[in-house]
Amino acid sequence: MHFVVFVNGLLLLGMGGLMGLTGLAYSGTRGVFLEAALLSAFVGGLLCIASSARRGHLHRLHSFVLTSSAWVTAAAAGALPLWLWHMTATDAFFEAMSGITTTGSTVMIGLDTTEPGILIWRAILQWLGGIGFIVVGIALLPIMRVGGMQLFRTESSEHGEKEFASAARFALATIWVYAGLTVSCTLVYTFGGMTGFEAIVHAMTTVSTGGYSTSDASFGHFQSGYLQWSGTLFMLAGALPFSWYIRLLHRRRVRSEQVQWLVSMLVVVILILTAWHVLANGSPVLETLRLVAFNVVSVVTTTGYATTDYTTWEPFVTVAFLSLTAVGGCTGSTAGGAKMMRWIICVRSFASEIKRIRFPSGIVTVKYDGKPIDWGVQSGVMTFLVLYCSTIFWIAMALDFYGLDLSTAISGALTAVANVGPGIGDIIGPAGNFSSLPDGAKWVLSFGMYAGRLEILTVYVLLFPKFWGAMA
Repeated sequence: MHFVVFVNGLLLLGMGGLMGLTGLAYSGTRGVFLEAALLSAFVGGLLCIASSARRGHLHRLHSFVLTSSAWVTAAAAGALPLWLWHMTATDAFFEAMSGITTTGSTVMIGLDTTEPGILIWRAILQWLGGIGFIVVGIALLPIMRVGGMQLFRTESSEHGEKEFASAARFALATIWVYAGLTVSCTLVYTFGGMTGFEAIVHAMTTVSTGGYSTSDASFGHFQSGYLQWSGTLFMLAGALPFSWYIRLLHRRRVRSEQVQWLVSMLVVVILILTAWHVLANGSPVLETLRLVAFNVVSVVTTTGYATTDYTTWEPFVTVAFLSLTAVGGCTGSTAGGAKMMRWIICVRSFASEIKRIRFPSGIVTVKYDGKPIDWGVQSGVMTFLVLYCSTIFWIAMALDFYGLDLSTAISGALTAVANVGPGIGDIIGPAGNFSSLPDGAKWVLSFGMYAGRLEILTVYVLLFPKFWGAMA
């Protein structure tokens, strides 16, 4: 456990360094960030000194503790500048947890006039959360002779083939792809008319599928078809598995069932909702197609940007958007949600059970990407989906306890666990935010965002006494 404390100390030191650089770059909030940097670095330094002599090695079970604690540490450190700025402790932690988990739910109002330093810090949190601190761990831990690939699997559930023999090389390739997408998105946004600052912030929060914006109107602030179509493409790019990009760059096999299913589903849903909206309201086809495509991709990839309040459309459309919240992007990407790979396995497992009922003597094999899937994987997927739905249910119940109406409680729970951002209704819908919720509800939602980002099991395993007994 000393090693877990040591790594968390290093994380605080790193966050302190980023705060210091942000403070030096933006004079309006310089004092806030420098004070937060000193506090974060001081605590991080103490943790490193206290645990360095006995840090030992990272065992397999320790990776769960490290993964879970790192996200809480990052959120707490990320909240410091917001708290010292003028936010309450609850609002600051909620905003930072929403950022580091790339959820995008916000309690901030008046973003158009907010200090640039605060806006860029929110974007930095989402950009770091998108790639994941664990990917950095993959690169560093092998160097320290403690292994690292198991951390990547714990954080992202990507169980595909290793693209490289070395976990550090895999992490480095992932970071290069992530940085390349971010730079490309920045250039495209700048060409489309955003200022340099707006382009950087929105590129960081688009590729990370986070959704923090520089305006209360979110991406709808930019009434440009070019920018909205560009945002649609880069949100989708962030929701694709990074291993897919790496194979593509190395001219390897690029076929991926979850990519095919995700793109196909998006095309079908966008066309259906566009036709429905055009027929119901007589709206212009191309404009409706752009609005639907942007907002559907934003919800499915769990980015959470909005260009219009789609909850004011037909009830069918609102229900469709709420259902899409649970889908998510691909495993091994920056997107949240239940992930497309799990839905594929779930559907095929269900179909296989139907076949077994019809043909009891037959041999039924469930395959994914052309490879047979053993029952253990299928069971794991089913367990995850049950826990996923159960978590949403219990969080919705807790939100109802705090007096929230049914639509706000259900959509709030779903959007938190799926790491999407906006829910439905007048309070937390695309045209609202979470500032008016009770403090208790914000802490419940913070837990939902945290558990959802770490994909439920990583967090829940820590609740069992037998886990800690095995750690002893």
